[in-house]
Amino acid sequence: MYLAVCDDQADELDILTNLLDRWRNERRIALRYRAFRSAAALLDAADKEPFTLYLLDVMMPGLDGLAAAREIRGFDDASDIVFLTTSPSFAYESYGVRAMDYLLKPIRAEMLFPILDRVSQREQKPQEGLTLKIGSALVRIPFFQLAYVEVIGKHLYFHLADGSVQEVFGTLSDYEPLLLSRPEFMRPHRSYIVNMLQVSELSPGSARTFSGKQLPVSRRLYPQLQKEYMQLLFHQREE
Repeated sequence: MYLAVCDDQADELDILTNLLDRWRNERRIALRYRAFRSAAALLDAADKEPFTLYLLDVMMPGLDGLAAAREIRGFDDASDIVFLTTSPSFAYESYGVRAMDYLLKPIRAEMLFPILDRVSQREQKPQEGLTLKIGSALVRIPFFQLAYVEVIGKHLYFHLADGSVQEVFGTLSDYEPLLLSRPEFMRPHRSYIVNMLQVSELSPGSARTFSGKQLPVSRRLYPQLQKEYMQLLFHQREE
């Protein structure tokens, strides 16, 4: 794992890096990290090298943690983000950048270690996903990278978070059992199955993805969809 830790307060940064060293020694797991005193310095480094997890202080002079997270999501959709804060009042805003969690200061081992354990365990498992047969090739798509599936006629279009699209011949019913068995995938419209963790805005008539795509939402299905979407977000927070 490769972590970026950002806090403008030197004493807070020392606490975090000491905890990371302790976790690494206790778990005997390879862990590297870089510490930053400003979001600008972190972003400059993140543009050149990928991090597994970002630990971001929310309140920093200049570019704050939330603004930095939005910048990160512009070029890194796969990494995890955890906010460090003295107040939970910004929690709703953190959904907009799909933060993994937020921790209330002072940060302690019993708060941070379970998060590091989860990220480490996930990295050690093969990525869960589906396999498409496209021509003579087999294409593997991790579930977390799949934004939505769209059917037009007898063709399915698998839209990925990076903007690429894979096309296959078939119907949505071919993939419904696999996708809808997972809590993040929902069917807001008869022509779409959507990864709701890729949705930044949900309204009675549409859903907007983080990549800016506007997808239709059936008004009949909206009340249940909204309920399940909120349950999904809170479940992600509690994991």
